[in-house]
Amino acid sequence: MASVLILAAAGAAVAALLALRLWVVLHSRVLVPRQSLSLLVVAGSGGHTTEILRLLENLSNAYSPRHYIIADTDEMSAHKINSFELNRADRDPSTMLPEYYIHRIPRSREVQQSWLSTVLTTLYSMWLSFPLTHRVKPDLVLCNGPGTCVPICISALLLGILGIKKVIIVYVESICRVEHLSLSGKILFHLSDYFIVQWPALKEKYPKSVYLGRIV
Repeated sequence: MASVLILAAAGAAVAALLALRLWVVLHSRVLVPRQSLSLLVVAGSGGHTTEILRLLENLSNAYSPRHYIIADTDEMSAHKINSFELNRADRDPSTMLPEYYIHRIPRSREVQQSWLSTVLTTLYSMWLSFPLTHRVKPDLVLCNGPGTCVPICISALLLGILGIKKVIIVYVESICRVEHLSLSGKILFHLSDYFIVQWPALKEKYPKSVYLGRIV
């Protein structure tokens, strides 16, 4: 009986320490000036990739290297990213070779996939996401709603919880979301450092979000 109580107390202490560490990570936004920032961008099928690339058009070359995460079956996004980086290099003569990388992870959820199996595929995707995120160790994660972004953002958050590195997570809700958040948005609203919406109706519903108007 005594051993059970000791184990329960130890478990509670560990849970309390992890919760405290999570609170510290989520509320720590100290930015250290750097000449460049390693950027991890989560791209999704179709419109998600188009929107995220429009955002990147306005970023300077200081956001380098750029690491793109796509689903392992998403060839269209890979083509769009390669074209975007080549066009970016052509517009900027000072850029000899664009420093970017494309990484692939399994999809968290396929279209019309059941919610029960989605839990399993998301856990599998997260299992593969953490080693990738740990290897890249980005300064900033930028995403806009594809299901692939959830395991990546949680992995980035774990880097901070484990004391490896504080990663800034910036979530930009899709322009298509006028009154309601996407499922990814609902999950990451409380986990991201900056949560950006593009419609005033969402800003009214979620006061802690950042409203900058239409940015894509």
